[in-house]
Amino acid sequence: MITPATLHRAVAAALEEDAPWGDITSTALLPADAEATADLVARENGVFSGGDVFAGAFALTDPAVRVDLHFADGDRFSTGDVLASVVGNARSILTAERVALNFTQRMTGIATLTAAYVDAVAGTDVRIADTRKTTPGLREFERHAVVSGGGSNHRRSLSDAVMAKDNHLAVLRQSGQDLAVALRDALSRLPHTTHVIVEVDRLDQIAAVLDGGADTVLLDNFSPEQLREGVGLIAGRATAEASGGVNLDTVRAIAETGVQVISVGALTHSARALDLGLDLRIR
Repeated sequence: MITPATLHRAVAAALEEDAPWGDITSTALLPADAEATADLVARENGVFSGGDVFAGAFALTDPAVRVDLHFADGDRFSTGDVLASVVGNARSILTAERVALNFTQRMTGIATLTAAYVDAVAGTDVRIADTRKTTPGLREFERHAVVSGGGSNHRRSLSDAVMAKDNHLAVLRQSGQDLAVALRDALSRLPHTTHVIVEVDRLDQIAAVLDGGADTVLLDNFSPEQLREGVGLIAGRATAEASGGVNLDTVRAIAETGVQVISVGALTHSARALDLGLDLRIR
């Protein structure tokens, strides 16, 4: 969820970046009292996300500008659909235009890509989840977009779940610590509500992870055959999550192995901005 404070902080920073001393083009050329209407128009099919952020860019520029959203976050749309309308001072609309579009195009692109992954695994009951591979400073916006597309959010940050990855395990091995013992010791010191995830890249690591009491076993870069074997070894004692080598061509086969979660970094680090335009007309 994007809190009002988070939205205000990020959008205000983007507006300051884009017009630190105002929009000198609009101020120099346009009458101060010129009024305009603008439509947010889809240039291609997609899944909408970022409506509140789109509206927020105009509200922070000029509270008198009115934004009417015609689609809600998560709604699918087609080429030519009018997603929102903006009415108000022409200078204000043009000053906020690029920031409003940058956020909405990015978020809608993520939502659309996420929906493609969710559609690809339809009927399997597998969750498609994001990762921490997000744009610095924009994580909450990108996570929101993943949910708009029907996906799920993974841990928000390093602070709200234990996730032991290959580098953590390498340090444990180097220091001579037994993985199961180290996990049990960590669990004894953590709050009982803390979720513990351990990444493995070999089947023979699973037993120690389960013995240590992990809540989720993350099977990284396993083939579908190895994933099936891993799910069998986990046998319901923990959540089975798959990651690595996931794309739209492979995700269905991965989902059919019996894993419960598939984490996909591409949802945020490789999504392209969707083509949306703001078509303006003078009133």
